[in-house]
Amino acid sequence: MRIALLFAAALLAGCTTTSPRPTAPEATASVAVADRPEIVEAWRSSAHADDELDSLATWPTPEGSTWLIATAKRTHQLRVFDADTGAVLRTVGTRGAMPGQFDRPNGIAVHGDLVFVAERDNHRVQVFSLPDFTPLAAFGADDLLSPYGLWVHETAPDTFEIYITDSFMEGTDHKQVPDFASLDQRVRRYRFESHDGGSPRVTALGGFGATDPQIALRIVESIAGDAAHDQLLVADEDVRHNATVHVYTLEGAYTGRALPAGTFDAEPEGIALWSCSVDGGYWIVADQLRPRTVFRVFHRAQLTPAGSFTGAHVAATDGITLHPSPTARFPAGALFAVDDDASVVAFDLRAVATALQLDPDCSR
Repeated sequence: MRIALLFAAALLAGCTTTSPRPTAPEATASVAVADRPEIVEAWRSSAHADDELDSLATWPTPEGSTWLIATAKRTHQLRVFDADTGAVLRTVGTRGAMPGQFDRPNGIAVHGDLVFVAERDNHRVQVFSLPDFTPLAAFGADDLLSPYGLWVHETAPDTFEIYITDSFMEGTDHKQVPDFASLDQRVRRYRFESHDGGSPRVTALGGFGATDPQIALRIVESIAGDAAHDQLLVADEDVRHNATVHVYTLEGAYTGRALPAGTFDAEPEGIALWSCSVDGGYWIVADQLRPRTVFRVFHRAQLTPAGSFTGAHVAATDGITLHPSPTARFPAGALFAVDDDASVVAFDLRAVATALQLDPDCSR
């Protein structure tokens, strides 16, 4: 069905705030591995302890610089950094339900000059145009219960399919995994069309998710896709069962594939595709550990391990994003990661490729 793109506050007044989903205790120490390299962060931003930073996306500006945009859940804003230096450039938004306001923004994606932001407690996705963060549309409030992560895939010019993880929970404390039959809606899918400067149009395409207790998506957030291999990776963070990453097709069919049990010592959080050629490259998934995050690298198509590394400081990472294009400071691109909810860090992709002896095409 068509979803009206309405910004009127009256439509949002009836939305109730969803309590935070449960997070299982994080592992407190990473397992020592003799051949796991430590890669020193290229920069580390100033700390903003009140922000509770979560997800990241990048945008190359017309002037030739690159922005790194982070969602700040606790302060209900977006924070914009210079991707080459980590300097704060601006903040966007205030708390509320009007256009341009946020309530617990979590997932973020950038495609072209469009920014898509999932708001957990406004139960919607907002779409903005860059560089001014002009509100263009909002959708999903009729369907989404507790949206967290999102991935955007352009299927035709100015036509996008948007996949959103919906981590609704049950119980008076909102910590109980729902009845498995309801988990067929763990990922919601929409088509977003914006042609010739006209009003965007959104179509709900339904939801999906396995309902078998052994493979169901119990606690979800991070999601990312790879059209070249028809793969949609969805992280299940429930360490009480089996925290791992499951693989679906872009049409929402479960492939029966998942990373092996025991791959992660804590919660699998941010997922980023490192595309080094048309169909070659790697996946990077953050293992949310203290005292330092472990970044686990997998071959793109086979999802077999290609190595892992830590930074010198970065810990308890939520979101990551990979910027494969050259910047002034990073000629082969950079990996960006949230550090303990308060800062962001950058890794030079040349250093990662060299340390893990990856495909040379990934460091050019």
